[in-house]
Parts: sequence; structure tokens; C-alpha cells
Amino acid sequence: MESIISVPLPNNSYNIHILNNGLLTLGEKIKELNLGKKILVVSNPQIFDYYGNLTVDSLEKAGFSVNYHLIPAGENYKTLEYLAQIYDSTLKFSLERNSTLLALGGGVVGDMTGFAAATWLRGVNFVQVPTSLLAMVDASVGGKTGVNHPQGKNLIGAFYQPKLVLIDPTVLKTLPDREFKAGMAEVIKYGVIWDKSLFEQLEKANNLDSLDNFDGVLLSEILVRSCQAKAEVVSQDEKEAGLRAILNYGHTIGHVIESLTNYETFVHGEAVAIGMVAAGKISVEMGLWTESEAKRQNLLIEKTGLPTIIPSYLDIDAAIAHLQTDKKVKGGKVRFILPTAIGKVIITDRVTSKLVRNVF
Repeated sequence: MESIISVPLPNNSYNIHILNNGLLTLGEKIKELNLGKKILVVSNPQIFDYYGNLTVDSLEKAGFSVNYHLIPAGENYKTLEYLAQIYDSTLKFSLERNSTLLALGGGVVGDMTGFAAATWLRGVNFVQVPTSLLAMVDASVGGKTGVNHPQGKNLIGAFYQPKLVLIDPTVLKTLPDREFKAGMAEVIKYGVIWDKSLFEQLEKANNLDSLDNFDGVLLSEILVRSCQAKAEVVSQDEKEAGLRAILNYGHTIGHVIESLTNYETFVHGEAVAIGMVAAGKISVEMGLWTESEAKRQNLLIEKTGLPTIIPSYLDIDAAIAHLQTDKKVKGGKVRFILPTAIGKVIITDRVTSKLVRNVF
């Protein structure tokens, strides 16, 4: 059964379609949007080996002219250098203003393809087909696109909404367990910041560290509820003027950990998991959250098999300095997202360097 979640925005509303074997319907769904005939699929070699032919066939059967561009897998390649190679392909294949860039892959592919779509010819059509759990529940929804700068993650980017997000849960069967667990960090995040019922549902599950432990009902539930949570937040604050910053729960310290380990030690969801534990500890120290609720969060993260401890070898001074490059810095002060109850968080700039040092 297909689930359709609307993302209502003033000028760029779109739908998220969640459908088993949805890749087979991709061409027809895009055709209904009356976009141009040219589509450039951007993916990485591993994902394209699995799902490239299926995707291209679906698009060609619907009458589209299709080419593809592959970028290496990994956060290390989310750079201006590899973005320029996407631009080269759009030029080579003569994409026009009404043409479409289609992201087939995880968060890195989606972020880079979206930024390329936002900036090529000052904006071409963009479609998201996420293939990782993290991309399905988070990165593909909301229009954040971009690449990394050597001094920080996602410092170069734009808000650019897709025309369509198609989530096909069946592709998760080829997702490595590590990447599945990483995606669960974002699901837990939604439970902490927005959806208490989702959090409690996850607590009832015996094991969350592998797709094999999810029946179809639970998997569908976490996809729908996570996407619904993000859609509700984004529809109220499309460009992160206020509320939307809560979606960065766990990301403030998480991004520092990723950057200081050169994106080689942790995948994104693992760093976010550590960041959530750290943010929870800060919130408890500030008297904003109870120790018992922090423990519930941490037990859920542990049940997913995610890391919870900041590596002891990280340089604390470098971490403090790196926080100043965070996108949420305002008036020179780092803004943290801190929980006050399961399902509720606040945005505060009252976190001192001393508190951060204690956490590290």
C-alpha cells in the first residue's frame, strides 16, 4: 500500500511517496509532474549497480531521455571538486532549465545533486530517490542541499526543494547493517524532538540494529512517522529561521566529531548518536532534562548498536574552536538543541564552553 505525505510550502509544495517496489513506478510519477524530457541520474557505483538499470528503464519507458553520472561513495567526496564533475555532465548532456537532476543514493548523493540542481542554470528540476534509511527519513526531505568545506560540514549550500521524493523500502535489503543503524539515529532523533509515541514504540521493540529485526508494519511506521515529523517542521519553517533548527539535535557535536576525524572514523548517523548522548548530558547538567529520560534515550541508542562515547583522543580545544563554524552560530554564540522531555526540545545559546569541555 502506498503512503503519500504532503510537504506544504508557500511556493514549492511536493509529495513524499512511500511504496514497496516504487522504483517501477518512478517514470510515471515524474511524468505526471509535466517536467522536461531530459533526466540526469546522479548516483554512486555501488547503488547504480543494484538499482541503476531498474531506474533508467522506468524513466525511459515513461518517455524520458536519460543519462547518468556516478560519484564515489563517501562523505570525503562531498566537495566542490566532485560537484564540478556533476556540472560537467549536465553540460555534456545539454540539460536545459526544464530538465531534471535525479538523486539515486544516500545523503551524500542527495545533498550534492540537490545543490547542483539549485545552481545549474540558476535552478533545474530536482527529484529525490533515497536508497539509505538515513536519506529516506531525513536527508531527502526538506530541501537542504550542499557540500562540505575543509573547515566544516555543509557550509556551502542552498535550500532547494525537490519536485518529488520517492521512497522504495525494498531497496533497504541491500543496505549494510552499519548504514541501517546509522539511519536509526535520525529516527530516534524524531522521537526525542517531536514524536513521543514514536519513541515509545521504538522502546517496545526487542532489537533495532538490523533490518531483519523489523517486520513490514514497524518499518512502514518509522518511515511514515519520521517523514511526517520532518514535513511538519519544514512546513512551519522552510529555511531554518527558527523551529527547523531542532532537526539538528545531536548534529552540533556530531558534526565536530565527523570533521575532527576527517569523516573516516564514523558515518554520519554514528556521529549524530554520540552527539545526542552528549546533548542529553548537557541538558541534564543544566537542569533542563531528567537523568531518567536521558537514560531512556541512551538505552534506545545502545539497543540500536550505535556508539555513545566521544573518542578520548579528540582535541578539546580544536572541538571548541570548531563549534564556532557551526551554521547555527548567532551573534558569536553557538546554539544547541537540548531536550526538556521526550518529544520536546528547546534551542538555547546558554551552553558554556566549560559544559562542553566537561562532556568531552
